[in-house]
Amino acid sequence: MRSGPTARPAPSRRDLLTGLGLAAAAPLVLGTTPRTTSHTTPHTTSRTARHSDPDGRSAFPAGRPVLLRGAALVLTMDPALGAGDVGAVEHADVLMRDGAIAAVGRGLPAPLGTRVLEAAGKLVMPGFVDTHTHLWQASVRGGCTDRDLFGWFAGCTAPQRGRLTPQAVYSFVRLAALDAVQSGVTTLVDWVDIFAHELVAGYVRALADTRVRFTYAMFPPGPGTAAVARVKEELVDPVPLGSFQVATHAARAHQDLNRSHWQAAQDLDVMLNSHVLERPEQRADDPLGVLADIGALGPRLLVNHAVHLTDDEIAALAAHDVRAAHCPLSNMRLASGIMRLSAFRRRGVKTGLGLDGGTNDTSDFHALMKAAIGLQRARATDATVFPQVQDVLRMATLGGAEVLGLDDRIGSLSPGKRADLIVVDPAALNFAPRFDWIGQLVYNGRPENVDAVFVDGRPLKLDGRLVDVDPDRVVREAEAAATRLRRAV
Repeated sequence: MRSGPTARPAPSRRDLLTGLGLAAAAPLVLGTTPRTTSHTTPHTTSRTARHSDPDGRSAFPAGRPVLLRGAALVLTMDPALGAGDVGAVEHADVLMRDGAIAAVGRGLPAPLGTRVLEAAGKLVMPGFVDTHTHLWQASVRGGCTDRDLFGWFAGCTAPQRGRLTPQAVYSFVRLAALDAVQSGVTTLVDWVDIFAHELVAGYVRALADTRVRFTYAMFPPGPGTAAVARVKEELVDPVPLGSFQVATHAARAHQDLNRSHWQAAQDLDVMLNSHVLERPEQRADDPLGVLADIGALGPRLLVNHAVHLTDDEIAALAAHDVRAAHCPLSNMRLASGIMRLSAFRRRGVKTGLGLDGGTNDTSDFHALMKAAIGLQRARATDATVFPQVQDVLRMATLGGAEVLGLDDRIGSLSPGKRADLIVVDPAALNFAPRFDWIGQLVYNGRPENVDAVFVDGRPLKLDGRLVDVDPDRVVREAEAAATRLRRAV
């Protein structure tokens, strides 16, 4: 532990690129103007491995600065702040203030009232961005294991959806959202085709109670904007961390409904979110042709899966700056195929990663990254193909933010962006010893290595435990809800 700031070397070009100004006598600080206080200013210090505050919210009141001190490695995902594409900075601090990243650097001073968390030996990086999921499908985890996509719909999701109650929806979504958070997800996009308003209310309430940053992508049951506008304005907009999209499933037989969905998205000034060519049989639906015909191709369109696209279709996505969500674990489980990720890369299509809900069974983002790399290598029998480790880390963070049009707010630890980040503890049997920590984040990491999760500067997980959450109770409530649904058959 340092007792005071270290001497500051001459300013570098990287220092100047932060754009927030640096004091000439300050320590090596990337991106903030330090207050007149220093390390001698009173503050509270704790080790992330010894968090014992019974009330996580009171321990981190809104507006109170938080300093992660002495991290062994910080991956900022901002090349202006550190080395390589991942913006790596060794032996660095991260200061959060008012829900935003205030600074990344060595020997940062702690402003008055700062909560200091020792991060020695640990890794800090932006939280994961899950660009496509269906949280309510936690109700059918491990189900229909011998089915493809259409068998999954018929045997698992369709029977369950019809029996859902508001209480069951809340229990399943809460369970899955917390599972995502504890694995390092700080932002998620949930594509939802549950229609009754009371069910939607339970869904959004579960997301809000989890305090994760979320986008609720609602599939409208019919034409018109009244139902979606009500959900957006009454349920989602009042949640500070919530945002909205209009969901659709593009198909020639439903072109008029797809058109109304696109119109609703335009009226509400939000993105349109569509499943596209997950299975080869869906070629008959001509989904991209439909999306082109209704005028939806553009940066306000997010397509999910996009496994069976031709060269011309990938080129069309690139030409219109359409965004894509890649769901490798789900695509493997349902035998859907392998997305042509290298072709998407060559064309410059912005692509993020998605867990895809129940067909992922857990929310292990490290496994998702490994699958994204491994599938491409298995297909090409070439270990040099895209994505490499640094590529997939970017897809999981800043790349996902770009897909959602949120890269000005999240996805990197650039000063001024929202403080959505995770702390990873590599001192574990599955992770140690240190050899190449960037590679180990992808290949060795598991959810239990995620020591802390912050969203908007507030901790959702500390010392490996969810804050202000009784996991046993969450599990009991989900089990009870599942039992009631089975009895309703």
